[in-house]
Amino acid sequence: MTADWTNVTRGIEALEDAPFDEDMVERLQKAADFSASRPIRFSTPTFKEFSSEELSGCSKNSFPAFSITAGACALMCDHCEANILDPMIPATSPEMLEEKVRDLVLLHNLQGFLLSGGSNRRNEIAYERYYPVIEKLKTEFPHLRIAIHSALLDEARAKRMETAGVDTAMMDVIGAQETIRDVYHLDRSVDDFEATLASLCSTSMEVVPHIVIGLHYGRTMGEANALDICARHGIHALVLVIVMPFYARAGTFSTPATRDVGEIFLEARQRLANKQVLLGCARPPGMVRRVIDSYAVMAGLDGIAFPADGMVALADVIGRPYHQEHACCSIKLGGESDFARGQYAA
Repeated sequence: MTADWTNVTRGIEALEDAPFDEDMVERLQKAADFSASRPIRFSTPTFKEFSSEELSGCSKNSFPAFSITAGACALMCDHCEANILDPMIPATSPEMLEEKVRDLVLLHNLQGFLLSGGSNRRNEIAYERYYPVIEKLKTEFPHLRIAIHSALLDEARAKRMETAGVDTAMMDVIGAQETIRDVYHLDRSVDDFEATLASLCSTSMEVVPHIVIGLHYGRTMGEANALDICARHGIHALVLVIVMPFYARAGTFSTPATRDVGEIFLEARQRLANKQVLLGCARPPGMVRRVIDSYAVMAGLDGIAFPADGMVALADVIGRPYHQEHACCSIKLGGESDFARGQYAA
């Protein structure tokens, strides 16, 4: 008889005091016939320092993130206020990006990088002048894997991104008009976000949308619609992240309830059964993080970036195979998961 997962977690030292919702754990276990045999990838890229009792970090410069605007962003969304850009390496000119990438290739065995930056008031990022450098770097170093935060764009700009040699395009999908207006201060529509996703999916790039759970000041609003949008298009994977109140002005955001997060994990796993669903870097710290990460392991998500202590042990005891990769969770995906090809069919 399969062990009760609530009791299993109490036997893992890092999780023995975690405040799990027993009904949520029971629901996740009941759904495990579908997803328990899926392998899980623990990603430890170099966007920040990382170590845990179970996994080690990787070379500091093997997969860095660059910001083409340094710490500047015209949009200044309430949930971030450009603070997410702070850990990234400034690359405010194409020449600066090329110099830093070449140095890292020669000195630190660079495997790839993420290109990001602050957006303008229409949630667009002006990458165009960087594309010739990306083309040159991809020609000289074909092993490099390049991911980019696309922001909003049209099909022509998506095609130019593809032509430059970008491997993976990432964007946030927002499913509530109220969130676009109130949190992003943006005069764009939910349809604009879906149109961007459709434009990216018309290319050969791996398209990996992100959904920020709790983006509406810590409340869930529009996440189900965002899942619907992602399910309608030929994405390669979905990344779920959790809003982090400490990036915002004090008192404006609350931490999303872990049960609500678990519900969305379960729905995402069921709605995108043949796609990889990953838990990305951004999520609250502390014990809340351990509960969220545990729900991700239990729900059958395919990867976790910077996993909390106890996740390797949890994967072991519920029978999920795992491995570690030193790269952004979005970047080493392939076109279709092994599960989708039937290798891990229940």
